[in-house]
Amino acid sequence: MDLRGWAAHEAAVDRLRSSYAAIPPGAPVRLAKKTSNLFRPRTATSAPGLDVSGLDGVIAIDVDARTADVQGMCTYEDLVDATLPHGLIPYVVPQLRTITLGGAVTGLGIESTSFRNGLPHESVLEMDVFTGAGDVVTCAPDGEHADLFDAFPNSYGSLGYATRLRIRLEQVPGHVALRHVRFDDLGLLSKSIAEIAETASYDGQRVDAFDGVAFEPGEYYLTLATWQDEPAPTSDYTGQQIYYRSIQQRETDTLTTYDYLWRWDTDWFWCSGAFGVQNPTVRRLWPKRWRRSDVYHKLIGLDRRIGFADWLDRRQGKPLRERVIQDVEVPVDRLPEFLEWFDEAVGMRPVWLCPCKALRDWPTYPLEPDRLYVNVGFWGTVHVGPDALDGPRNRAIEAEVHELGGHKSLYSEAFYDRKTFDQLYDGENLAAVKGRYDPDDRLTSLYDKAVKRQ
Repeated sequence: MDLRGWAAHEAAVDRLRSSYAAIPPGAPVRLAKKTSNLFRPRTATSAPGLDVSGLDGVIAIDVDARTADVQGMCTYEDLVDATLPHGLIPYVVPQLRTITLGGAVTGLGIESTSFRNGLPHESVLEMDVFTGAGDVVTCAPDGEHADLFDAFPNSYGSLGYATRLRIRLEQVPGHVALRHVRFDDLGLLSKSIAEIAETASYDGQRVDAFDGVAFEPGEYYLTLATWQDEPAPTSDYTGQQIYYRSIQQRETDTLTTYDYLWRWDTDWFWCSGAFGVQNPTVRRLWPKRWRRSDVYHKLIGLDRRIGFADWLDRRQGKPLRERVIQDVEVPVDRLPEFLEWFDEAVGMRPVWLCPCKALRDWPTYPLEPDRLYVNVGFWGTVHVGPDALDGPRNRAIEAEVHELGGHKSLYSEAFYDRKTFDQLYDGENLAAVKGRYDPDDRLTSLYDKAVKRQ
């Protein structure tokens, strides 16, 4: 286990500063980073970027205090590998292995503990942020730089990049017991989600984490997870068996804690089917080390460059596809409305359901504190015809989510006009904080990143 020391961390920060100094004055400041978990187009550039090499590890773990100092480019896979041997995990571990801690905090991560622990940034005690002015600023919920701390979540690098984060950790045992509970009625599903989140229990049994899947209209499941000390026979969904299918096939299950954290990564939820990986024959031939979300993401990027899927559709006489890849949060009581609308207007299934709440006010992503929302995640394509490039389904989703009092994450494409965007994401405050920490406007603004797709 590679636990980086403070001296190595400071050396990496010095390299970061040097790379900043090498960027011509007035030129945009970006990360020199080839990989990404984002799903919005980015403008290619040959300009030098910030050197973040050496900022991808765990600096130190305080087992007694249940905290960790972690570098911003550290993936959750590496973070969990460092903490789990101590019986500890981050409060929220996003679904995909290669999401970085800094990325989840400056963006938005979510998972099945979010109904009680909020989003990843809510377990951050303090962080060092490399700003557009080339300074490293230590910020916390209180103090001189609390404005930067509060505005940082959902800023996507427009306010700077986290080089170090001190986070709280949670004690966990070695196993997770699962119950897959089916619901046929959307109203009962919504009511049950609210009750489970309120009581952290279902049918008299404790619930430590839960999420769900809407397979078809009238077929909804909640997967209720309970941390478990007692060893038990466990399932393995990294081989021939596929996790999301097990939800429909069995009422109970047991996974190791490690496998539970990465249950969605092996098949990128259900998206591996687009590459044939769910075919039993293909799956046996597909190397196990390639059954990972980052591999599928690279294949998607390759298809974007060569246009193979579009060529195949043309050959088969199918309408042009629109990519509909979004995560949105809607209030739990509006979930039935949204799913009924989504079935009719978009018609994509399955979709992921993950209850979540904000533990306090975060201005750049203003979910109402302590109000329960449900994250609805859907990732695929819809045949819409020649209008596909204009994003008609995505635009309709934005309007519907807005109408229902929800919000949407900005890791994928967005189409808001500037006025609406600033209303939804507190543009006035964001501009003020950016003006303080990036006075020469070296970093791309959030609107330009998310909507103009720079």
